Amino acid sequence: MTPAEFRKRREDLRREAAARPKHPIVYVGAATCGLAAGAREVLDTLRGELDARGVEAEVIETGCIGMCEKEVLLDVQRPGEVRYTYGHVTPKMVGRIVAEHVVGGNPVGEWVVGTITDPARPYADQPTFAKQRRIVLRRCGFINPERIEDYILTDGYEALARVLEDRSRPPSWVYEEIKRSGLRGRGGAGFPTGMKWEAAAKAPGPNKYIVCNADEGDPGAFMDRSTLEGDPHSVIEGMIIGAYSYGASEGYIYCRAEYPLAVKRLHQAIKQAEEWGFLGDDILGSGFSFHLKVKEGAGAFVCGEETALLASIEGERGMPRPRPPFPAQKGLWGCPTCINNVETFANVAAIILNGADWFASMGTEKSKGSKVFALAGKVVNTGLAEVPMGITLREIVYDIGGGILGGKKFKAVQIGGPSGGCLPASLLDTPVDYDSLTQAGAIMGSGGMIVVDETTCMVDLARYFLTFVQAESCGKCPPCRVGTKRMHEILERICNGEGREGDVERLEELGTRVKQLSLCGLGQTAPNPVLSTIRYFREEYDAHIRDKRCPAMACSALVDYTVIADKCTGCTACVKVCPSGAITGERKKPHVIDHVKCIRCGSCLTACKFDAIKKTERGVRGERAAD
Repeated sequence: MTPAEFRKRREDLRREAAARPKHPIVYVGAATCGLAAGAREVLDTLRGELDARGVEAEVIETGCIGMCEKEVLLDVQRPGEVRYTYGHVTPKMVGRIVAEHVVGGNPVGEWVVGTITDPARPYADQPTFAKQRRIVLRRCGFINPERIEDYILTDGYEALARVLEDRSRPPSWVYEEIKRSGLRGRGGAGFPTGMKWEAAAKAPGPNKYIVCNADEGDPGAFMDRSTLEGDPHSVIEGMIIGAYSYGASEGYIYCRAEYPLAVKRLHQAIKQAEEWGFLGDDILGSGFSFHLKVKEGAGAFVCGEETALLASIEGERGMPRPRPPFPAQKGLWGCPTCINNVETFANVAAIILNGADWFASMGTEKSKGSKVFALAGKVVNTGLAEVPMGITLREIVYDIGGGILGGKKFKAVQIGGPSGGCLPASLLDTPVDYDSLTQAGAIMGSGGMIVVDETTCMVDLARYFLTFVQAESCGKCPPCRVGTKRMHEILERICNGEGREGDVERLEELGTRVKQLSLCGLGQTAPNPVLSTIRYFREEYDAHIRDKRCPAMACSALVDYTVIADKCTGCTACVKVCPSGAITGERKKPHVIDHVKCIRCGSCLTACKFDAIKKTERGVRGERAAD
């Protein structure tokens, strides 16, 4: 099949689609977030309702459109009408939606969470989406990711056809165009993508490889997973184009096995691309051959580091190696290899179709284009957001994220995953670009963004992230293996009320040494959460160490649970759930908590319906110690 024949087949698809009878279309979000919320049950009920009523309607299972907090999402679009989105859909709601909207044409207003008139700018009238610029996510929520025809009908593989049919220019024009666009790696380091491909092109070697890093391991991050589940062909097309630019003949998508839906859809997409002639030998009659495989990772966080990832593909233990040589010079089996993440590849086809200048017109001078973030934590609108580079943290948290849950006070945002940094309220107007975030003590990372409120202890948060990176250290180099362990031990002491003068200085010294001497990016960035919280929340460390108190009252060793006598009704609910027998008292009379027996699990606070139990700072530590 030549590019001309491909376009003819695409036009045939369009004519077939136009000739089909016009029926209502019902879209159901069937990504992992939707399925976890009950999308499968909604789909089964929907199909049953349509069959029972004899309604002719097309049901499309789509990827995640970004409103994860409103799943299950179900959209209805009648011919020639606006597309309506229903949120928090349950099987019990389906019958009414079908009867009143799909059949009757009257939207069920109280369940509608938005409308779409332009797929390029969905929900543009809502603050959550008004400031977004969707490139990577442009098809997610609009196509069936398991049908290559849906991808093709939205200009899919057209960029590849243009690249391969232009015989007047050498393949190098592709990476030169990517260089001009300013696309930088979206996996965290931000290295210019075109420069990496150019280095591989100039490196000698009998074989060359291209690898997609889909080993997304940051807590709270799900950008790559959603892209693979909602639009897998965009990643595959970007990889083929990249491989052509520097002569790679084989590629791997290294995806976490914990992403079963993404893995399933990748295998389907690769098979379909092979059947259409976009993968394999002599692609589109160009003489260029490229083969692609999926490699499932076992969940080791360190395999997100490129050299450890390559070792895993080779069948070795996932451990990093010193650089140089860099993978673009000597990677898989000693051959030149380029590694980019999911989001990077998903941008490539759009750049080829629209031009480098189009992409470079977005963002800042050194950070071009858009960036996908996964919003999580104590924010109203959790989910995905794709925003132009240079937007501020404040706009993301408040305009897109909707502010803090329960009207509480914003405290910090952890950006860049477990190796990122915690930025305080005073830096909310920081532009989100590579250089500004690095200067502030954080990193862009792959795009995880966790918002915390006033109830979060920053020392405890630093301990949590260091627990993660310390456990995930491969152990190869002592600075990371031993240094993060010593740092974690100090943080444990501080959170348990056993901190000592000089601990903060020890943490800073250890953190600096670990960053300077670790072999790979995991160790080099592991101290970031600790160093950034010390930099911006030093007073909380001092309170834990000097006053033996946790200002946020989150560290269990530094709080007590106390009964407010005039609010306690003596209902005994707290007594029944206390695992240590620390609560005593007669029915219908105020109860008492024995602070010696109390293990501070918080069960009583959760069980009390009268707000009669509260957390208090441990003001009686001396008395208890004397006992």
